[in-house]
Amino acid sequence: MSPTSSLFVLSFLFLFSAIKSDDLQILLNLKTQLHNSNTNVFDSWLPSNSVCHFTGITCNSANSVKEIELSNRNLTGVIPLDSICNLQFLDKLSLGFNSLSGRIMLDLNACIKLQYLDLGNNLFTGQFPQFSALTQLQHLYLNQSGFSGVFPWKSLENLTNLVTLSLGDNPFDPIPFPPQILKLVKLNWLYLANCSLEGTIPEDIGNLSELINFELSDNNISGEIPSQIGMLANLWQLELYNNNLTGKLPIGIGNLTKLEKFDASLNHLQGTLSELRSLSNLVTLQLYYNEFSGEIPVEFGQFKKLVNLSLYGNKLTGPVPPQLGYWTNFDFIDVSENHLTGSIPPNMCKQGTMKALLMLQNNLTGEIPASYANCTTLKRFRVGKNLLSGRVPAGIWGLPNVDIIDIEWNQLEGEITGEIGKAKALKQLFVGHNRLSGELAEEISHATSLYSIQLNDNQFSGKIPESIGELKQLNNLYLQNNMFSGSLPDSLGSCSSLTDLNIAHNLLSGEIPSSLGSLPTLNALNISENQLSGQIPDSLSSLKLSLLDLTHNKLTGYIPQSLSIEAYNGSFDGNLGLCSQTVSNFRRCKAESRMSKDVRTLVACFSVGAAIMIMSLVYLFYLKKKEKDIHEHSLKEESWDVKSFHVLTFSEDEILDAIKEENVIGKGGSGNVYKVLLANGKELAVKHIWNTNSGERKKSWSTTPMLGKRGEKSKEFDAEVETLSSIRHVNVVKLYCSITSEDSSLLVYEYMMNGSLWDRLHASPSQKMELDWETRYEIAVGAAKGLEYLHHGCDRPIIHRDVKSSNILLDEFLKPRIADFGLAKIVQANASSKDSSNHVIAGTHGYIAPEYGYTNKVNEKSDVYSFGVVLMELVSGKRPMEAEFGENKDIVDWVGSNLKCKEKVFSIMDSRIPKVFKEDVVKVLRIAIMCTARFPSQRPTMRSVVQMLEDAKPCKLMSIVICKEGAVNQKEMIKCKI
Repeated sequence: MSPTSSLFVLSFLFLFSAIKSDDLQILLNLKTQLHNSNTNVFDSWLPSNSVCHFTGITCNSANSVKEIELSNRNLTGVIPLDSICNLQFLDKLSLGFNSLSGRIMLDLNACIKLQYLDLGNNLFTGQFPQFSALTQLQHLYLNQSGFSGVFPWKSLENLTNLVTLSLGDNPFDPIPFPPQILKLVKLNWLYLANCSLEGTIPEDIGNLSELINFELSDNNISGEIPSQIGMLANLWQLELYNNNLTGKLPIGIGNLTKLEKFDASLNHLQGTLSELRSLSNLVTLQLYYNEFSGEIPVEFGQFKKLVNLSLYGNKLTGPVPPQLGYWTNFDFIDVSENHLTGSIPPNMCKQGTMKALLMLQNNLTGEIPASYANCTTLKRFRVGKNLLSGRVPAGIWGLPNVDIIDIEWNQLEGEITGEIGKAKALKQLFVGHNRLSGELAEEISHATSLYSIQLNDNQFSGKIPESIGELKQLNNLYLQNNMFSGSLPDSLGSCSSLTDLNIAHNLLSGEIPSSLGSLPTLNALNISENQLSGQIPDSLSSLKLSLLDLTHNKLTGYIPQSLSIEAYNGSFDGNLGLCSQTVSNFRRCKAESRMSKDVRTLVACFSVGAAIMIMSLVYLFYLKKKEKDIHEHSLKEESWDVKSFHVLTFSEDEILDAIKEENVIGKGGSGNVYKVLLANGKELAVKHIWNTNSGERKKSWSTTPMLGKRGEKSKEFDAEVETLSSIRHVNVVKLYCSITSEDSSLLVYEYMMNGSLWDRLHASPSQKMELDWETRYEIAVGAAKGLEYLHHGCDRPIIHRDVKSSNILLDEFLKPRIADFGLAKIVQANASSKDSSNHVIAGTHGYIAPEYGYTNKVNEKSDVYSFGVVLMELVSGKRPMEAEFGENKDIVDWVGSNLKCKEKVFSIMDSRIPKVFKEDVVKVLRIAIMCTARFPSQRPTMRSVVQMLEDAKPCKLMSIVICKEGAVNQKEMIKCKI
């Protein structure tokens, strides 16, 4: 070998060795920046190993790093892109589905050989840098990565090799559809959902003829779908839902014969569905909440792949295709809220795979097909509010996986058979307003998941089963307007979760069980229009009822003093044998009749019970003191971890010392709330939450209800901390810190001395605070601004999911704070949907948006609905649920029924608000009505709500004062129309 050749070989080997050495150093540097605690991904990343043997690393034939594949490895930390881009042969960098954070400040253009870049599904912040030099890039995944601000759309101009572009679910600055994308003719995957695009879909979209997937959902796209969409003949999925699209489905859309998934729900589309008749490869079709009319094409029944059909909330007519589901493993249908006629197709569960049949609120006729009695996979069966007749197939009651049966408001007959005992998953049973008859089967007690039973307005007879007390999760029981007889079961007192009990207008006899007084959460009790006799149990006095109706029975004796209050006026009418010392329209009680009974009882009991009582009190006092000492001592012994989110002026010990029974100011499902007075005079509120999935509890904590298992934080805790720790807004309650231990967690908030808006509006007369209209208005605006911040001011929208007046707290100046984020969820959209689907309906009865009822889909518009209910509370002074609204009606229904004429509109207004403000109040009422529109797409955003409320600022009183003082401000007078 010549000296020249030898020198060349040595130089090459030296360069090769230097490259390998550099690669090793770069990867070791990367290892120091990234962390993971759950896997051993970096165990092989050692200086002594070849980089080609590192986990997640692929080398080329020259043993240089070619690919870094570390996606979905639970990684945290920041990316040192300055060194990564020095890997000279790197063509793939995949770090998606981790928890990487921080800003990417450096120029990505140094990674010029990259063909695959995945930084999606991370927690980055700030803008994404320029990347126009990455001309070899074929796949770019930045979806749900946390980037915000102005995206460098111009960088796409030179990336003509792009096949995949996934930028969705990032809060970029709003712009029209980027024209640079229309030049990327090799694209086959385009994901632009939820990234603030506006304007229209450009006609040149037809240039992207290679597209297989096109997702543009959750933006602010308006106008019509261009006919050029039909040029995308390779489309497999088209997602356009939750925009502001109008017009008809374009003629060209019928050319998309390869289309399997099409979703254009939550828009304003109209016309017929006839253009979709040729799309025989459809697997899922979702067009709910639009304005489509005409018939469902009969060809849908011949589609041999269709398994999911959602067309609810339109204006469709005619029958549902009778062959629907015959050919396929059909999964789901929802055609509710239309004007459909004809019968229920019998074959949708022919293959035994169907999970949901939702056809409520139409004009369907005929019988429920017997085939569904064998559809054991069904989870939701809802055909209520139709014109169905005939007998309910017996097997329907016993479907093992069904969690809701809704057949109410039909003309159905038959009995609820013993099969219902097999329905172990059944939670909601809605059969009201039918012609059902017979006795209620004892086996209903075996359906132990039941929390709502509504059998009202039927022809049921016989006794109410004593075993009904075994339904420990039962929340409401509606049996009114039937022919039940016999006595009220004493076991009802064992239904410890019962909040609403209505057994009015039956043939019940006997006495009212005193056990009803032991129901801790009972809110409404209606047992009127029966044949009940005997005295009203004193135990009912312990209930905190918003509705009590015992009218038109055969009750005798005295009305308990604690029930003789204004709130229960009229609750005892029609009982001629009752007497009272205070209720004016009843005869006066004879003192001796009551005393004789009481004295006899006391004499019989006193001799036996007095000594036992005294001994028990002494012993209980001793145990209580001992338990208290142990409990407080154990708090000190726990190992606590403090995470502060603001500058703290108190110590951990000050908080722990205050967790005592005498400081409890509230109790909820997840724990107690304590008021803490610090040494410096500042007041705090502390929520004590036990960890979930319980195991055995320490004896020293035995006095507090345990909701959790050691070492597992509750979902409520995680949700509140995740949400509140990142929020800084004057109208959102401030979280100072969290203090966590192995067994429980403490959240330390600012203290709101004026309680909640619910307390101020609806509490007992002694607790009520008269709120003038200007104060109510300021509360509305402040609360709206808090929600606006959650929806629009955070990196990702935050859905509260339990907006209500009791979660709007008031400080010393009556300024509102949004609170209780136990149900809140930061929106982390996946590739298919921004909405979050949940099996359990979240929220509070009366505030829940109607779409929860059968879709379980939640987005920001669900919060808007709940806020609209709060506005109606402020306007009317009424609760969301009142007896005067009528059966199964809420405040939204009541307001809607009073909009027929101006006089009725003014009757909605709280009588405590001066008439001078009536026009201002009506302005706010209009906003409330818009917020509570049935279709989510018709509700305004919270940003719009704030603007509308600010435009509705009351000013009449100010102008009248100015007038009285003689200093008329003409501009103000014009503004206020005086």
